[in-house]
Amino acid sequence: MEYTFLKTALTDGICTLTLSAPKSLNALNSALLNELGHFLDNIDPNVRVLIITGDGDKSFVAGADIAEMSTLNEQQGYEFGKRGADVFRKIEKLPIPVIAAVNGYALGGGCEIAMACDIRICSANARFGQPEVGLGIIPGFSGTYRLTKLVGMGMAKQLIYSGKPIKSDEALRIGLVNAVYEQEELMSQAMKLAKTISANAPIALKYAKECIEAEYDLPADEAIAYENHMFGKCFATEDQKNGMHAFLNKEEVKFEGR
Repeated sequence: MEYTFLKTALTDGICTLTLSAPKSLNALNSALLNELGHFLDNIDPNVRVLIITGDGDKSFVAGADIAEMSTLNEQQGYEFGKRGADVFRKIEKLPIPVIAAVNGYALGGGCEIAMACDIRICSANARFGQPEVGLGIIPGFSGTYRLTKLVGMGMAKQLIYSGKPIKSDEALRIGLVNAVYEQEELMSQAMKLAKTISANAPIALKYAKECIEAEYDLPADEAIAYENHMFGKCFATEDQKNGMHAFLNKEEVKFEGR
């Protein structure tokens, strides 16, 4: 499928996905969401790490397309919100690590797509926020859910109730992002991080992500038991045998994902 709103580049198992609707600051409309869903459903099996960023240096994703939303009735509003939520859930459930490289505005749906990624880094000019209440709506792409988990209930309520954006340094302080870089360094730092991650065992990364996601809401005993189960499964892989053999023999290892 040829994409109108997506650009992709694959290098050494690292895929950079650029959301590209520059005239609207990469705002999320139905067509872009449909393309993103298709991409996620058909991602190249050779991809070990995915980087998501926005086209240009002003905006990651400025939000959802307000012009499209302005004409929706109740049922259509529900369907639009569910479409975005379902697509972002696909990001969260990918069996590979996903890095959001936030270059500029990440408002509304932009903040929400970043929060669906495993790791968020941003440029110094980035701005994060959930301004929906100023438009008469609430966050619709799982923003109330993920923001609370990431920054806590009190801060999530402040950001959502006020609708005010925050700067990159504040996003770092509250734990919404992992690191802040100058604009010109952002993508090189994202690639550096992706290379570090992709050098590790793919199955172990998959299992680690699965454990973190699955265990978050489980009681302690159930979470620990789940981790024990997944830990044991690692010993059925060639990656585990090769990795430990290389360590003991002071050799370099190249994991094959088996």
